[in-house]
Amino acid sequence: MKSKINRREFLTKCSMVGFTGCGLMVCSGISALEPFAEFAYGEEIDPKKLNYCGYKCPEECQFLKGSLEDNIELKKEAYELWKIKERFDIEFDPDKIFCFGCKTTDKPEGVVLVNCTVRSCAISKEYDCCIECLELVDCDKDLWSRFPEFKKQVIELQKKYLEEKQ
Repeated sequence: MKSKINRREFLTKCSMVGFTGCGLMVCSGISALEPFAEFAYGEEIDPKKLNYCGYKCPEECQFLKGSLEDNIELKKEAYELWKIKERFDIEFDPDKIFCFGCKTTDKPEGVVLVNCTVRSCAISKEYDCCIECLELVDCDKDLWSRFPEFKKQVIELQKKYLEEKQ
């Protein structure tokens, strides 16, 4: 059965889902420091290996794995874990609930990607990651205001990145 939803409404709701997913991963059992672990032992920091915000989606992410495998159960688990219904009033629909990561170019963009202000800013400035932006410390994008501890970690990563470039 097809539901009638206009494109704008669909994109808005999908974006909200994505923001929630990223935010919950950062604040949940998935450590926000995990994406930085590979750089801890002197490896050069490569912004291309990170998402626009500085995070690196873990392979075990239910939402990403469920989307890649089109696994309805994993999508449903992520939907419930991240309280998408409660936060965004979006009913579960496996065809509309998906996330393929913010740098994937060969898959559709979910509402999270479309409405991510950090992602759109980095793209508009032609950065691979926010750690390249000298305005990061003063940036007040919604992701940073919702997750200030994550922002602090990204700023620390930026400091190391900028030191390497000198």
